[in-house]
Amino acid sequence: MKELESDLVPYDGSFRVGRAPARPPKDAPDEKECRRRLEKSVARISEMQEILYAHDSHALLLIFQGMDASGKDGTIRAVLSGVNPAGCQVFSFKTPSPEELDHDFLWRTTRCLPERGRIGVFNRSHYEEVLVVRVHPEYLERQNLPAPLRLHKLWDKRFESIRSHERHLARQGTVILKFWLNVSKQEQRRRFVSRLEDPAKMWKYSEADVAERRHWREYMKAYEDALRHTSRPWAPWYAIPADDKPYMRMRVAAIVAGAMERLRLKRPAPDAAQRASLARMRKLLDAEP
Repeated sequence: MKELESDLVPYDGSFRVGRAPARPPKDAPDEKECRRRLEKSVARISEMQEILYAHDSHALLLIFQGMDASGKDGTIRAVLSGVNPAGCQVFSFKTPSPEELDHDFLWRTTRCLPERGRIGVFNRSHYEEVLVVRVHPEYLERQNLPAPLRLHKLWDKRFESIRSHERHLARQGTVILKFWLNVSKQEQRRRFVSRLEDPAKMWKYSEADVAERRHWREYMKAYEDALRHTSRPWAPWYAIPADDKPYMRMRVAAIVAGAMERLRLKRPAPDAAQRASLARMRKLLDAEP
């Protein structure tokens, strides 16, 4: 597990986007080995999800953030490919609805939290409120926030709310893992071009996504501040190099499997009353013709 800590965003506020690699290290395993390790972690996650469900004392919340084309959808599919759908919930948060805008900024994700025994996945999340809304503060006009609105204080207050919210969830048994898929601007461009040229990917094309590249610096500043202010032991951020998809998926799966293993959950053993009931059921079944 020590190896996986290299992606961990420090809790002391020292994180800097400029020092976070988008490419795998030179000694990274090749694509074949990454896929082998991914399969191994996926099998372990599937096994432990059944125990998580049976134990019914903890929930697991996975939060994915990243620039467009960073690989969020594909990573979620790859990491959870072996998990029983009954034990997993995936929510994708797009532009807020009028109903959502009439509540506080944490409301729409809070009502989608996983119950105990399940894995919940947020594809984008409440962090959009300190990322895209920070880059585009004009979006705040639709939120009808109490006046006066002081932007230089708003983001720190939202960071404080997020930290308190996530700590509360952790105290109630929710294991929170947050992944920033760090794709470089050059790799994002390459993937956008691929979407334009590949008929199978054209449906992903969006003029708005390309237009947002003009705000790359502002987004990197917003990500840096968000990760610095909200990576905590009870809700850590992991900055995952995302220019290489097999490596990225392997790393995410290993971190998820490691966190589930650290819960040290075991399949619940039947108590005396349950054992007696099982014995009666066995007796009835054995008595059938």
